[in-house]
Amino acid sequence: MKVLGTQLAGVARRPARMLLSGLAVLVASFVVYSTVLAQDIAGKTVLDGLSGTPAAVDLVVGHDPATFDSVDLDTGELATIKALPGVTEAVGRFDAGGQIGGGVDGQYLNVVADPGSGPLSTVRVTQGAYPSQPGQVAVSPRTAERLGLPVGSTVTLATRFSEDGKPEKPRTLTVTGLVEASADYGFTGYAPLSTVTDLVGGDTLYQIDLRLDPAIDAADVTAAVQRVLDTAPAPEEGLKRPLVLTGAEMRAAEARDAASDVDDVFIAVDLFVAVAVMAAGLVAASTFRIVFAQRMRQLALLRAIGAGRGALWRALATEGALTGLAAGVVGVLAATAVGFGVPPLLRASGTNVASPDLPVVAALGVLLLAVVLTVVAVLAPAFTAARVAPLEALRQAGAAPGKRGVGVLRGVAGVLVLLAAIAPAGYVLANLPGPDTKDYPAEQMLLSVVGSGALAFVALIILGPLLVGPLLAGAGLVLGRFGPVGRLAVGGVGGAPRRAAAVSVVVALGVTLIAGVVVTGASVRTIAERELATSSPADFELTAQGGDAVPADVVTRAQASPDLAHVSGYRKLPEVAAAGSDMRLPATDLNLTALPALKNLDVRDGSLAAAGPGKVVLAGFAAGELGLKAGDRTTLTTKGKQVTVEVAAVLGDNGPLQSFFMLDPADLTALGAPATLDGLLADAAVAGEDGRNAGQKAMLQLAQGNTGLGTEVLADQRDEFDDVIGAVLAIAIGLIGLTVLIAVVGVGTTTALSVVERHREAGLLRAVGLSRTGLRTMLTAESALYGVLGAALGLLLGVPYAWLAIRAYDYTAPLSLPVLQLIAVFVALVVLTALAGVLPARKAAKVSPVAALATD
Repeated sequence: MKVLGTQLAGVARRPARMLLSGLAVLVASFVVYSTVLAQDIAGKTVLDGLSGTPAAVDLVVGHDPATFDSVDLDTGELATIKALPGVTEAVGRFDAGGQIGGGVDGQYLNVVADPGSGPLSTVRVTQGAYPSQPGQVAVSPRTAERLGLPVGSTVTLATRFSEDGKPEKPRTLTVTGLVEASADYGFTGYAPLSTVTDLVGGDTLYQIDLRLDPAIDAADVTAAVQRVLDTAPAPEEGLKRPLVLTGAEMRAAEARDAASDVDDVFIAVDLFVAVAVMAAGLVAASTFRIVFAQRMRQLALLRAIGAGRGALWRALATEGALTGLAAGVVGVLAATAVGFGVPPLLRASGTNVASPDLPVVAALGVLLLAVVLTVVAVLAPAFTAARVAPLEALRQAGAAPGKRGVGVLRGVAGVLVLLAAIAPAGYVLANLPGPDTKDYPAEQMLLSVVGSGALAFVALIILGPLLVGPLLAGAGLVLGRFGPVGRLAVGGVGGAPRRAAAVSVVVALGVTLIAGVVVTGASVRTIAERELATSSPADFELTAQGGDAVPADVVTRAQASPDLAHVSGYRKLPEVAAAGSDMRLPATDLNLTALPALKNLDVRDGSLAAAGPGKVVLAGFAAGELGLKAGDRTTLTTKGKQVTVEVAAVLGDNGPLQSFFMLDPADLTALGAPATLDGLLADAAVAGEDGRNAGQKAMLQLAQGNTGLGTEVLADQRDEFDDVIGAVLAIAIGLIGLTVLIAVVGVGTTTALSVVERHREAGLLRAVGLSRTGLRTMLTAESALYGVLGAALGLLLGVPYAWLAIRAYDYTAPLSLPVLQLIAVFVALVVLTALAGVLPARKAAKVSPVAALATD
């Protein structure tokens, strides 16, 4: 106890040292508890705002929310239920979708039944008025913009078609207003129930929402509604009898469904938080090692006066536990302040965000985690420090010189772990799939890559000190040109390779993850661009339907439109066969160089530049089935006509426009294709939503007055992917930033403790003529070198493993190396670690040389 009291008294005299020791744990505690509160906030926000059932709904008659089975419900039952005692309001839910222009223009509009006002309405009128008469509709703002439906315009909608595809009884609707709803997909209208049911000519409903008289017992109304349903005829085949649920039950079910996505997201968040906690443990262990080394003389004195190794070790471990507890308390309190302070600010700015509860159990768990993490981090440094010899008390004050190597046992362990990491990586590399690989275990191989990467990082932790020297030698070639300050910085970091490795490894962990995400994201984006080049080669497509053709004047008008660009017409033949095969596949003469998106086509053999008369570009599926490759010749036939062509290139599995033979126009004509076009593709002339809307209006104008022409917006698919991949990458990098934050904290802590440890050295440098600016620059450069070491190691690990993971999952995936982004990551980490050393460097530069040299 006396030993423990002595240690705690020393901590009390120097609280700053305790703060630095526990700073990484404090940040980790803040991150973990903030994540708990964020998940609670997200869940409550979903429960409060993302349920599709209005808060005023007391009872719901409809499907089982767990199965979403269709139910047998109609307007007759709605009328009966509405007349029941205790029912204040009853609203039927239904929607009807159809083609605009009587099935000609190809644009889709979905009309949803809604009362338009009152507590059971899901929309709010922002312009004009809600429909009050038959034949009227209100639309969402994006729908009005995308489909050209301002207030006062009319739209013809066909919801029923005959067997030959002809519209039956299309309805003309007048747009009376614009409304806001919880979501705006760009193809949604709203109208009273009578208008919606008239569109389909039926009386079917999928749900009835009820608002009850609060003076009437809800159980009595529920029983009355159930009796109405029980006396109804048996459900038609394929339909279920509707259920009666409370509004709260339905809202909870809807919210749970939406919240499941939130939970899935937070599973990924928890994984990244776990990595950040591990990084905090590494930083804490390194920090305690430095602190105990600085107190080596004090510990030796305790040994000299009779303190045993066990007592000393327990005292140091207890000190670590108390440090963890203090750091955890501060971290939890800070997270609580942020978690309860941010939602009111967001609500004040117009964003509806719920406030969290106070999860006390989770807070206690975070405190326990902080203590355990710190104790685990302090064990090895405490054990080493407790082994100090009493004779160390006779040394001059200051830190004992640290070991520069790794030791035989540590070296052997590191090599074994490295070999264990190489084995699965080598196995995956040797068994990468090819085009003919069958039953390839992609997920198993991917897990092998992840396991190999984890082992490689462990090997880096063990063998890191051996890598510091070679990397510093390379950095010294650059910094040496900046004179003595640069050389001193390199020497300062190289003088303690274990310390440099311990700090740089945490930086390397963050950079490895970021590099992996950046490289993987670039490769995934390239893969998606290849697929989108075949499915969505342009922003818009205009097609001839029902055997009609695209008039020549439409192509001319499209090419002259200022809102369209890259207009390219095409023809198609539906059934073309190759020699030696009875398989008949579509062919087209689309110019594969006419549209910018087509430059992203996946060319697996040959070259598109070789395409031309007498040549064919094959989709990979056709090439595989026919056994053809670039340079081979084949004969294509259809309806008695044939043409012999040479394979110029082989694409991925599919070709543009769902075609498998891409021919020159002359060859398609030789196969009997008429001169008239089957469709045309075009891009918006101006990028952005406004340009897209203008281009869509231009395409609609081209189709107007031409029976059989339909238009489709292909660019929405590309936009959706861009939004998804951008959001995923941003979230992933943001989460990895937690690890980087802790790494930067570790660099700052190490630099600050190094300043204390090298107090006399700083004074001596000042005494021999080094200016304050020079000293600040030297220490800041040392901090930056930790970033250089970590970023270099991280890139060396992250890029190869990202490539291996991508190829293990998809053999066709390219290795996209976003050099500029990786350089930006490297520079950003170096700058951040340099900034972490600015404050300690400024403090060191203020010390008087005389005072520093006089320090014992």
